[in-house]
Amino acid sequence: MLSINILSQTSAILLTFILSIIFLASGIYYSSKHKGLKNYLIANKNIGIFPLTATFISSALGAWILFGPASAATWGGIGAVIGYALGTAFPLFVLITIGSKFRNSFPKAKTLIEVIRLKFGKQLFKLILLLTIFYMSIFLIAEVTAVSLLVNYISGTNLWITALIVVTSSLAYTLYGGLRASIFTDSIQFIVFLVLLVIAISFLVSFNSTEFNFEFIKLNKPHLLSVKYLPNFTAGLTFFIAVAATNLFHQGNWQRVYAAKNNFILKKSLLISFFLIIPIVFFMGFSGLVATSIDTNVIPDLAFFSLLFKEQTTMLSVIVLILGISLTISSIDTLINAISSLIIVDGNKIIKFKGNYFKLSNFLIILLSIIVFVVASKGLSILYLFLLADLFCCSAVLTIFYSFFTKSISEKNAYISIIIGIAAGLLLFPSPDFSKSILVGILFPINFFPSFVSQSLLFLSFLIATFVPIFTWKIK
Repeated sequence: MLSINILSQTSAILLTFILSIIFLASGIYYSSKHKGLKNYLIANKNIGIFPLTATFISSALGAWILFGPASAATWGGIGAVIGYALGTAFPLFVLITIGSKFRNSFPKAKTLIEVIRLKFGKQLFKLILLLTIFYMSIFLIAEVTAVSLLVNYISGTNLWITALIVVTSSLAYTLYGGLRASIFTDSIQFIVFLVLLVIAISFLVSFNSTEFNFEFIKLNKPHLLSVKYLPNFTAGLTFFIAVAATNLFHQGNWQRVYAAKNNFILKKSLLISFFLIIPIVFFMGFSGLVATSIDTNVIPDLAFFSLLFKEQTTMLSVIVLILGISLTISSIDTLINAISSLIIVDGNKIIKFKGNYFKLSNFLIILLSIIVFVVASKGLSILYLFLLADLFCCSAVLTIFYSFFTKSISEKNAYISIIIGIAAGLLLFPSPDFSKSILVGILFPINFFPSFVSQSLLFLSFLIATFVPIFTWKIK
């Protein structure tokens, strides 16, 4: 990534360090008053509307919103923007119904994986546990990589320095205070994020007042708004399916479902979160449409920043850096605690360990954090792994969640359905260069298939992985 060096490296490192220490100290101080495993895992089921809403939103919106939606919009058009926004918010809407049902049917549960084990048994739950940990680990790497690239873009700071600071600070207070610490710091981060986002948006719109509208996009890039532009449909549906499905397997969301004081508070918090997330993600995506309409050669990942930093002011760079750090740490602590909770609650069903599973969880999380630090320090793109994790989640989402509304799906039946969904999706899942797949271009020549198939491999792979399992539910 290019560096514009508005801030000095010393200033950027110092600001990152101070912010991280503030969140670390506040998390440890607050959670020291709320000890115990129940507080660590589900905050003693005593969280009210504001902190619950704040933590749902903060956990859902990581540093990826500064890059992803705008980047997708530059090639996927308005469809990608709408798909991204609805896909991010939709799982929270689904949880309004499913979350209450789980709380009523499995009142002593603490994780989605535990609920699946209680309903189905030991085999299917292992598959979903593996899938969930893989997805959240990739998410964790992506968040640390994103904020490291952001600080590097603003100041030229080496990636490993930012990665080390945010991973270490998040790890320290999250392993100490668990979900209590995560929810408390999320509330602070939510307020900071909301204020700074409003300021950043006002600057962005004022810098681009004549271009920040649909008319300008229609004049310069009409295909991005056209119903005849195929990616408007395929990209929109792809992002909606992929993002919505994976977030339903996000253990951080399920911890918060069980942390709510009661079902009324849960439903109200989820509804508020749903309606706040949609416009935030939509706006970030819309900035990508404007950026590519102004400059066809804009770097997709930098679309939002190309508009915001037209006027390269120190104040703006400080605002964006604080925004990025707040977004990242709020996501990282959620992911760390979510993975930790899975190991504590269900680790004994996978790993035979004579000692304390809480200590084992800490050891494994620290080991994972070292891997996250190393990978994030390289600045590698993990988009392909993210998409693969999304595909796995898509193959399981309908089977798992529909099974709680019917008695006709057995454990064996569900297991077979998910495996078939994964296999069918992988046949069309594109290669790293997105030019071919196992079925299209390897087993059979590309010219055997209509151009729509070869040009829409990612979309078709997600579509098939998601919906093919439906036709296997009756297999015995």
